[in-house]
Amino acid sequence: MNMKEIEFQSASYDQWKEEAVKALKGKPFESLFTKTIENITLEPLYTQESLIEKLGGQLEKQVSTIRSLTQKTSFAVAQQIMGNDAESFFVNLEESLSRGNEMITINSPAAFDWSEENVHKLAAYLSENSFKITVGSSEDSLLQVFDQIDEAKRENVQGYVIAPQPVQLADYPNVRTFAANTIPFHNNGANAVQELAIALVQAAEMANEAADFKAFENKFFVQFAVDTQFFAEVAKIRAFKVLWKAFASAFGNEASAVPVVVETSVRSFSKYDVYVNLLRAGNEAFSAAIGGADVVTVHPHDALTQYTEQSTRIARNVSLVTKEESHVTNVMDPAGGSYFIESLTADYVKEAWSLFLEIEKAGGLQAYGIDAKIEEVYNARIKQVETRKHSLIGTNIYANPADEIPTVENAHFAQVKRLAVPFENLRANFAKSGLKPAVLTFGPLKNYKPRADFVQGIFATAGIVAHQTEGFRTIEEAKNWLASADYDYIVVAATDDDAKELIPALLEGKKQNILLDAAGKYKEEEATWTANGLNGFIFAGQNIVQKLNDVVLSVKGVQQ
Repeated sequence: MNMKEIEFQSASYDQWKEEAVKALKGKPFESLFTKTIENITLEPLYTQESLIEKLGGQLEKQVSTIRSLTQKTSFAVAQQIMGNDAESFFVNLEESLSRGNEMITINSPAAFDWSEENVHKLAAYLSENSFKITVGSSEDSLLQVFDQIDEAKRENVQGYVIAPQPVQLADYPNVRTFAANTIPFHNNGANAVQELAIALVQAAEMANEAADFKAFENKFFVQFAVDTQFFAEVAKIRAFKVLWKAFASAFGNEASAVPVVVETSVRSFSKYDVYVNLLRAGNEAFSAAIGGADVVTVHPHDALTQYTEQSTRIARNVSLVTKEESHVTNVMDPAGGSYFIESLTADYVKEAWSLFLEIEKAGGLQAYGIDAKIEEVYNARIKQVETRKHSLIGTNIYANPADEIPTVENAHFAQVKRLAVPFENLRANFAKSGLKPAVLTFGPLKNYKPRADFVQGIFATAGIVAHQTEGFRTIEEAKNWLASADYDYIVVAATDDDAKELIPALLEGKKQNILLDAAGKYKEEEATWTANGLNGFIFAGQNIVQKLNDVVLSVKGVQQ
């Protein structure tokens, strides 16, 4: 049989839905729909027909806008240059440029003073290489470098300056200093729609003060942090380009491509199992490349503590591998035409533009109360992590109890509202408590193992490996063990049927200083068991951080 001649019959959406309903075995079809943190509904299947029905003629306009406002298919590698002193900084700078870094990237203040000698030395590099400089204020001593660059070379100097307020640089037509910087809001928990709207609000403030829109646009760029929500971040970058066209039109101008400068997010970074941060950063960098970013900075996996030569090299290589081996930069708008991403892009455009107008009507970000709105989103994120509806591999799931938190802290990221912080604090709390936990198992291995493994996984998030018994065969054996057990907190892992016989028997002779929980949900038995001395339950979907911190407090209570 010639495989090339085989044709597969296409299935309609209704046929797919029918099969999906069968596979759900009684669960509603609506259970396949998902709400994002932006309150956008993700469907289980996207088709050409559904996309055309949703966007109609706007689809072609959306795709053409994104492609016309994309400067180039590739991106510039912008690896941050670090150094404990001026000497090591310039050594690292030379090393970085020789190994593929394409943009000198500096986040000031540095660990050393920008003396006149250091500034003069840096000026020679900025005269010949593009750059991205982030400063805390227009008074930062690093900005003196622009006074040191040869006047004859200034017209050709290219780069970006990110500051709280636009820095005025005369004689530097190719240095962009008007930045819509959404990263501080991202680090506080903002969602994609909020970030896009904030970028437009910041752009509007600068455009309104400019005498000429085109002059402003030529000095403008936007900076985003890209998180681990892969498709969402692709759609976010693409959506900005569509929004920019509408924004320029509102000012009576035809839009030109403005650079999208991107950093990988540290919001999802954890101090535990730090090599998972490398996977997160790689995922983020790849989504930035697909979305159409012009500049990409990849933060090393140990960015929260202290960079090393190795981690910096790995981070730089993430960008280089993406550029050289994925071939994604050989394609203009690689995500274009994807039913899902085009639909999500359109959703972001619609919601972000609506929020932008709402903020403008209120009188700006502060008048609108953007900080409180972002705080709501942050709290929702934390709840998702604490209940494990959102996975942080190595932190709230598949955690390694042997991991230890480094004591060094990188001041640049100390204020980021990271999602892993509640679990890092939980570990610290458990370490101080000295609590001794155990898992009491009952029955054959195949019966208790799923729940015992689940409980051990919960303990692991707190840095604990609990003692685990071999499955007791009789209730009497379990009672005798419990009577002599030298543990503070014990969780019973058994099947529902076994637990309904075992738990009441264990409660009869349980010592007062032992906290006893059951693994699973027992709604009918809950009231009776807790009245007879059971502390509570451990089950999927529970707020792990709250539960385990309550356990520590309860153990202290019964021991006093």
